[in-house]
Amino acid sequence: MKKKMIKKEPIRFAPYFKSVIWGGEKICRYKGVEQTGPNIGESWEISEVRGHESVVSEGPYKGMLITELIERFGSELVGKDVMERYAGKFPLLVKLIDANDNLSVQVHPDDELAMSRHGSLGKSEMWYIIEAEKDAKIYSGLNRPLTPEEYVGKVKDDSIEDVLAVHDSHPGDVFFLPAGRVHSIGAGNLLAEIQESSDITYRIYDYGRRDAQGNTRELHTELAKDAIDYTHYDDYKSTPVDDSLAEVEIAKCDHFTVNRILLDGKIQLKYDDSSFTVLMCLEGKVSVGDMMVKKGETVLLPAAMTCVTLVGKGLLLAARS
Repeated sequence: MKKKMIKKEPIRFAPYFKSVIWGGEKICRYKGVEQTGPNIGESWEISEVRGHESVVSEGPYKGMLITELIERFGSELVGKDVMERYAGKFPLLVKLIDANDNLSVQVHPDDELAMSRHGSLGKSEMWYIIEAEKDAKIYSGLNRPLTPEEYVGKVKDDSIEDVLAVHDSHPGDVFFLPAGRVHSIGAGNLLAEIQESSDITYRIYDYGRRDAQGNTRELHTELAKDAIDYTHYDDYKSTPVDDSLAEVEIAKCDHFTVNRILLDGKIQLKYDDSSFTVLMCLEGKVSVGDMMVKKGETVLLPAAMTCVTLVGKGLLLAARS
C-alpha cells in the first residue's frame, strides 16, 4: 500500500495552558482567547513532552497527537536530518511565558548530564521579549566568577541574588541561554521561549515562596551544583537586532536556529527538507499559505513544505532544528 504523503500546508495545534504560582493573565489576553483558569504562566504552543503532547486543532489531521503525525509521516513532517538525529522525536518545545511574579532562580543541565541522569535532552533555550512592564528585569548569568563552594554557601544564606547578572528588559530584546547558565525571568515580562524538548529544571532559589498548601517548593542545590557554568561573561544579552532587515538570525545553537521576520507586504520563504519550521506570530496578522495566523498563534510547517508565501503585516519568529 502506497504511503500517504503529508499535505504541504501549515499545521495548527491547540495550546496547553499551564497554571503556576508565578503566572498571571497576560497570555490569554495576548492570544485573544478567554482566560481558562488562574495564574496562567505558560502556553505550550508545540510540545512532544510526555503527557503534554500537542494535539492538532483543525484541518485534515484534527485530533491527532504530534507523536502520531511523526509516526505517520516521519521525515516529511520533521525533516530528514531531524528524523535521523532525534530518532523520530520532536526536538523543540515552544512556549509563551507570562511572569506575573519572578520565576525561581534556576539552571538546566546540558545534554550529556541530562542524558546520564534523566535519559533526556538537556535544555538550551532562547527568549524574545514581547512585552515588558516598567522596570522589568531579566536575570541571566553571573556578575562575577563563582566557585561551586561559594554557590552552595550563597544558597544556604539566601544571598544568591547578589551574584546574578541583572538586565533591564525591553520589547525586542533577545537572550540566548545555553544549558548551564543560571537565570530567572523577572516579574512583568511576557516572552516567547524556544528550547530543547526537555522539562528538566533545577531550582536554585525561590524567594521563600509557599504554595496554596503552605509548602515551600523543592530546591535542587546539589543537582544544580554540577550543572552550572560558573564562568563570568562580559555580555549576556544578544546583539541588538537590525530593524532594517526583513529577516535576521537572532539565535543559533546545535539544536535550533531562530530568525526574526518583519513583514510588511509579501515575502517568500524557501527551505530545504532537512527540518520542519515553527512560525510564531508575535505581532499583526499574516497569511501563511492559505492559513491566516494572528498575534499569539503558532503553526508548524512540515519539512516537505520547502516554500511558503507570507502576506500581511506582522512580526514573526521562525525556528528550525
